[in-house]
Amino acid sequence: MTDGVTRILILGGTGEASALVRALAGRDDLSVMLSLAGRTAAPKPEPVPTRSGGFGGAEGLARYLRSDKIDRLIDATHPFAARISDNAAGAAALAGVPLLAIRRPAWSLAPGDRWTEVESMPAAVAALGSAPRRVFLTVGRQEAGAFAAAPQHAYWARTVEPLGDVLPVPHLTAIEARGPFDAEAEAALMQAAGIEIVVSKNSGGAATYGKIAAARALAIPVVMVRRPDKPDVPSVADTAGVLRWLDADAHAASTLRAV
Repeated sequence: MTDGVTRILILGGTGEASALVRALAGRDDLSVMLSLAGRTAAPKPEPVPTRSGGFGGAEGLARYLRSDKIDRLIDATHPFAARISDNAAGAAALAGVPLLAIRRPAWSLAPGDRWTEVESMPAAVAALGSAPRRVFLTVGRQEAGAFAAAPQHAYWARTVEPLGDVLPVPHLTAIEARGPFDAEAEAALMQAAGIEIVVSKNSGGAATYGKIAAARALAIPVVMVRRPDKPDVPSVADTAGVLRWLDADAHAASTLRAV
């Protein structure tokens, strides 16, 4: 902490990260830097300084934390960004910087859900079976290529970034859209396309839950990819938890200065 200002690095790319930077922007006691992985070509502007791209693993991130005199590191990355979270935990330990992670609760089965839970994208491909099906694919551009191994299916693939040529299959409808998506619109899309099965990551949160609710209402099965393991670090469920952590930290610092 320099001149009473806490320097914070937020590893972002999620709705929680955006909400957090909006809550912290303009506070005189904080200096906030948001870091994005750089996978989105045109991320929406945020009200704090933003950098894009990797750091060079845990060691590179640790060097950044030291050189920029970062006081607090917040991992607000996607639940499936396991490598970034591993690097954050390693870098925080190397640099001696307190780390807090936002761990969004996963979705859980509700009455009427028809899930097949799998551990990986190759397992999700296998779960579609050999017979041709009409598939609503919602796993993101980075993972969509795995489904080229099953070209017999007809895919409706929705991504934030243009899909490009990552999924070279003969029957493909590419949908470029950014959430949130409500259940009514998702159900209309599935019915219009004659969707027979949905493939999804268990990302959690409300923004993309509409497809899960719609599949339940339409009795459409879902192949659900489980989350990867994340490091065992202090965590909260949402941005409100981060604000409590920062405010408690600021209160403790002011108490020490007063003694």
